[in-house]
Amino acid sequence: MATALVSLILGAIIILYLYLTRNLKYWQKRGVPCANGALPGIGHMWDFVSMKETFSEWCRKIYCDNKGHSMVGFYNFMKPTLLIREPELVKTVLQTNFTNFHDNGLKVDPELDPLLANNPFFVYGDKWVIGRKRLTHAFSGMRLKILLESVKQVCEELENFVDKKLSKVEKVEIELKDLFAKYTSQVVANAGFGVNGLCFDDEKQKESFYALGKSFLEPSFINNLIFNIVFLMPRLANVLKIRFLPKNVDHFFRTLVKDIIEQRRTSETRRNDFLQLMVELERMENDKFDVEVLASHAVSFFLDGYETSSTTLCFVGFHLAAYPEVQKKLREEIITVLSKHNGTLTYDALKEMTYMDQVISESQRAIPTLGFMTRLCTDTIDLKGSDGLVCSVEPGTNIVISVHGLQKDSSYWENPDLFDPERFSPDKKHNIEKFAFLPFGEGPRMCVGMRMAILQMKACLAMFLKKYSLELSPKTQLPLKLKAASFLNAAEGGAWAFIRPI
Repeated sequence: MATALVSLILGAIIILYLYLTRNLKYWQKRGVPCANGALPGIGHMWDFVSMKETFSEWCRKIYCDNKGHSMVGFYNFMKPTLLIREPELVKTVLQTNFTNFHDNGLKVDPELDPLLANNPFFVYGDKWVIGRKRLTHAFSGMRLKILLESVKQVCEELENFVDKKLSKVEKVEIELKDLFAKYTSQVVANAGFGVNGLCFDDEKQKESFYALGKSFLEPSFINNLIFNIVFLMPRLANVLKIRFLPKNVDHFFRTLVKDIIEQRRTSETRRNDFLQLMVELERMENDKFDVEVLASHAVSFFLDGYETSSTTLCFVGFHLAAYPEVQKKLREEIITVLSKHNGTLTYDALKEMTYMDQVISESQRAIPTLGFMTRLCTDTIDLKGSDGLVCSVEPGTNIVISVHGLQKDSSYWENPDLFDPERFSPDKKHNIEKFAFLPFGEGPRMCVGMRMAILQMKACLAMFLKKYSLELSPKTQLPLKLKAASFLNAAEGGAWAFIRPI
């Protein structure tokens, strides 16, 4: 009896081991270099699972450890995944052969996250075409000029908020991500929905859009765990019924959009916000949009406008504080351009602030908001590297692009660790390897909210730097270290700075 039991246990262990290791020779059989250290069932994900480092940093590590190869395989748990290292291969995946990789590698369950599932970032086919068309319409140049009026109101609120902090002191110490998250969440409330987000009201912080976003987007152990399970381990998320968008947030957006959209459909008063543009698009298409789809677009506007833009502004602010000569040059440009426009912040004035574009781009290159991208192969294709390596990629294979790795690679960037906005100057930027710089992605799935993101960031910086200076605080850990418990890049301990009036 005991012998039979031991044999049964050993048999079960052997079967389990064979199951967990069944794919661990996948890349070797195809002649593709593979990262070292794969574990049964976990693959190469141990440092990521144990939260020793972010997935972005892990991808960059694999990128840097395989300099002699055009591509390298690894195992996302038991799933064979291919990391491509060359801009030409990135171009193939994101643009040239887009039809073979039209699906985003990150998935959400429409049953668990219905509002997120309608986001153009996650959908494909006709849904993707329609959703992207509507958002592209909303962010056209003419409509951005309309939205700028709402953004400028928020810039004034930010100015009043900082002035209040400085009313009794020479300088105020503040965490940049926290400050800019208040700004971007208020922009979302005002330019998105035409409501007061209460983000600069200290007494009503718990009711604000800022608090709403912070509740599930702030870098923390729990939020990072949810991010990773939902986006990188979708099967586990389905089993555990874990959703990215909390039920209270889902309910909030559905209710808000339903109430506002019903008012706008019957009102003759025109507002300068995103939902007003959606109502006008309804009239153009002579078709009422489903409220859930509108709520999905609203969530897209919130996520893109709030978190990614505030993260970018945080790192731009950090670099301006760390490089005072860059800050001085940018301030001079802002003052010069605004004087040409009678001191008024206009759409055309922002377009003229080209050095600001350089500063933002260089900051995005040095510390990307999200350090990786994924695509899913939907049709068999051979990928050919410059080293002669050929990989036949099968449908269902995830392709990973290390954005951070490419953007800090000395093969494409001179002195990549140096913060130098001049590399994006008009006379130099044509030398940049296009697919080695991916702050908003590339190809048909390039970020649809890019122009709105740049608009609100430039408006914020123009307002801020004409009146205040930034200096690094000793609270900021140098050299800057990125949080391991964060899906998007975030500074360990925060990016702290002193703000002084000019």
